[in-house]
Amino acid sequence: MRSFASCLKFMKQAIYILFATILLVSCSDFQKALKSEDVAEKFTMADELYQAEKWSKSKRLLDQILPKYRGKPQAEKLTYMHANCSYEMGDYYIASYHFDKFTDIYPQSEKAEEAAFKSAKGYYFNSPVYSKEQKETVEAIEKLQLFVNQYPNSQYLAEANTLVKELDFKLEKKAFEIAKQYDLITDYKASVKSFNNFLLDFPGSSLREEALYYRLHAEYNLALLSIESLKEERINIALNYYDAFVKAFPNSEYKEETLEWKNKLSEELSTIQTKS
Repeated sequence: MRSFASCLKFMKQAIYILFATILLVSCSDFQKALKSEDVAEKFTMADELYQAEKWSKSKRLLDQILPKYRGKPQAEKLTYMHANCSYEMGDYYIASYHFDKFTDIYPQSEKAEEAAFKSAKGYYFNSPVYSKEQKETVEAIEKLQLFVNQYPNSQYLAEANTLVKELDFKLEKKAFEIAKQYDLITDYKASVKSFNNFLLDFPGSSLREEALYYRLHAEYNLALLSIESLKEERINIALNYYDAFVKAFPNSEYKEETLEWKNKLSEELSTIQTKS
């Protein structure tokens, strides 16, 4: 009589053999369909593989048969499947391109809204980290906003708005880090200008406190390092920046540090005015 352990081992081997057999049969059927001249057979296999989420294999068959169904009733379904295979495979550039074609060709399709959203989301996925060039991020925002305008009552509206906010923050972070970098390399004039642009472009930014702080820091150093003919004007600008910072964030963690800057600037201003 077999022991429980040996029975269990036998069952595991049997299950493995069963799955291996199914896989081999599946692969054999796929290869057969791939080489077949029967378009209907390819269609059936592509659909089965698509339903089983075998995106790569389904797409290979769809690549072959899609041109043969153009102008036919099945074309709409196949065109969507073809685009969605690329999307599910993570090939978002290609997916967005094909989804755009789908919505152009079938604007009244029940899948048009979903296709438009996935096209826009494909652009979102192609957006790089904030430290890199943000061309794709701008394109993704435009694409998502276009979707929101076109489908204001969409079931995907909340997600689309969330994605836009995330992409907007990338642009904020990019602009903020550029301005901050100027401060770090002591190009204070460029830093002040960049932070002023940042505050104009992103008035509601979550980085506003830090932006006001670093702008003040840059103008503080710029004032103290200026030639005598420019010092008074720049000190007054720095003091105005201090007032703006304190008014906006009276309980900031930078409160004591910025107060020291303000006192230093006031002393310098008094010295200049005494000499005049």
